[in-house]
Amino acid sequence: MNQLQPAFTSSMISRRIALKLLGLGTLGTLVGYSRFSKPKPSIYQQDSLSLPYQLNQQKSVVVVGAGLAGLACAYELSQRGFKVILLEKSANLGGKIASWTIEFGQESFQMEHGFHGFFPQYYNLKSIINDLKIKDNFKSLDFYSVVFSPETYSYQPEIFYPSHSAFPWNIIDLAFWSKNCLKWGINLTNINHWQVFQAIAGFQIPKSFDQLDNIAVTDWVKNGFPQGLYDLYFLPFAKSTLNSPDTLSTGELLQFFHFYFFGNPEGLAFNGTKDDMGTSLVNPIVTAIKKQGNEVISEANINQITCENGIITSLNYQSGMAKNNVAFWVDKNPILSNKELTYYGASDRVFLETAKNQETISLTCTHQGCTVNKQEDGTFLCPCHGALYDQQGKVLKGPAKQNLSRYKIQQKNEKSAQLITAHPNSLETPKTLEADYYVIATDVPGIKHLWQLIEGDINPDFTQNIEQLAIANPFAVARFWFDQDFDWKYSDFTSISGYKLIDSITLYHHIQTQFIEWAKKTGGSVVELHAYGYKEQEFPTQEALLNTFEQELYEIVPELKKAKVLHRELVNQKNFSGYPPNSYNYRPQTTTEINNLFLAGDWVKMPFPCGLMERAVSSGLLAANEILHQEGLQRRKILTVRPEGLLNI
Repeated sequence: MNQLQPAFTSSMISRRIALKLLGLGTLGTLVGYSRFSKPKPSIYQQDSLSLPYQLNQQKSVVVVGAGLAGLACAYELSQRGFKVILLEKSANLGGKIASWTIEFGQESFQMEHGFHGFFPQYYNLKSIINDLKIKDNFKSLDFYSVVFSPETYSYQPEIFYPSHSAFPWNIIDLAFWSKNCLKWGINLTNINHWQVFQAIAGFQIPKSFDQLDNIAVTDWVKNGFPQGLYDLYFLPFAKSTLNSPDTLSTGELLQFFHFYFFGNPEGLAFNGTKDDMGTSLVNPIVTAIKKQGNEVISEANINQITCENGIITSLNYQSGMAKNNVAFWVDKNPILSNKELTYYGASDRVFLETAKNQETISLTCTHQGCTVNKQEDGTFLCPCHGALYDQQGKVLKGPAKQNLSRYKIQQKNEKSAQLITAHPNSLETPKTLEADYYVIATDVPGIKHLWQLIEGDINPDFTQNIEQLAIANPFAVARFWFDQDFDWKYSDFTSISGYKLIDSITLYHHIQTQFIEWAKKTGGSVVELHAYGYKEQEFPTQEALLNTFEQELYEIVPELKKAKVLHRELVNQKNFSGYPPNSYNYRPQTTTEINNLFLAGDWVKMPFPCGLMERAVSSGLLAANEILHQEGLQRRKILTVRPEGLLNI
């Protein structure tokens, strides 16, 4: 059985591997892998026939979720003549790329969920950007750095320049640029290292998942993986999946690396937005959807989905921030809970059980969404902006203006509780939508919640697949405004490795217009720090997150110790998609057994390599294409990188 084992125990190179390795040079020449003949993107899905582009009769679609997946799906269908209604639970459109206004002093700024890089192999996202003619909303970040903690590693910083070369030239360029190439730890006489190379350069769907989806990255690399290669590249980029390596499937990591490196013909370059993501990307897509006469409804709370005879027949929702009577389940938080206090939820969605054990109080600050901390005197204090609430959650001191919400406990068990609002402030009658097609394009908590609202006969096996979807460890973003600038010789977005919390640093006053102008006016700086998939037991509260972020920032940039922190913002969520071992086979696909219901999101099983924002957009376009196909219309061309590694050719 030719299968890569976790411990790499094989004692000799198989004949098949040897022949593949010996043929790499010739193969590279034959397929045109050179600096002078760059491979082109692969076409995943394209109709061979010339089919109609526009509908010739009225058809309607309800898309639930206005993140990138839902936006991409709604955009494509809106341009084809469908009547689209896009529903979003939040007040801010865009999901994980949403923006919102924050204020300090006399000024206001656009805050977002963190810096996002746009890579040249984001073909499907770029195609929408080209459609909308908004390429000028983006700027090149020129180069990319990885900086290592001197207390943890002895590596020099890694610098990635745009080579615009495909594999293997991008790896050759990397070795040329790297001051650490002699520390990669690669031993060509070591059979284990050849097997690592085979796994990396031989990626294939579903083969790589069949072989390696059952093992976490940290377990896979324990035996026979070049240590320097892991420290320098695999660990920082594995965390960029927003999953911790000890809970990330090795199959998913290989897909990630294939998409960004080994199958990528575009080279190591990326752009950022000139303004916030809402202004630069979300708003233009929403405008294009509305321009066709479609509806985009924010603050939409769905409370019922009806399924009859194998199709969705209707959906009910209430609009506005009115608290409705829809119950929801939330898991107990064993890290925060103790003998006296019981907490539910995590990150920016935490609930504290009251003394009577019949209600909970939401600890989400009503100002900007940080999680408040219970004080010794029973009051609740926001660690971000200082809002103070009394023991019942009533505002004692601003900037918050609304009280903390309270929820009744309808039922509970040892692991979770079902909550419902204690004081609904609206008796609004739910609105009913009836459509030809429905697309659920939410995050993982969203699809789990909505699936519980479906009334009708549902395949229990598919329901189990939905329930098994995982959520990654929490993600945190801290943004600091300082009264002075500092010297920085690395990229404006830099990966950081070897610290307890910080995984990246972004200099917003070098990238986005509003912060560039603010820095010119004040002489200050705006710095953003990311923590990908941190461990909750190590940082159980947002106060611990903020304090650690600030402490480690001063280690990275000692000059800022003398600066004054003018303002700080924290974004802390636990809703990113998880890709744990043994999750690939049960991951839902775009189509479902409900004939007019389709799924989209970065948690959907994808038939070709993709990652992060491109994965979300591609899933939305796949859902749109399924609907177009059912209506006999031309599907949108979907592109990807080379779908397989060189060793599979």
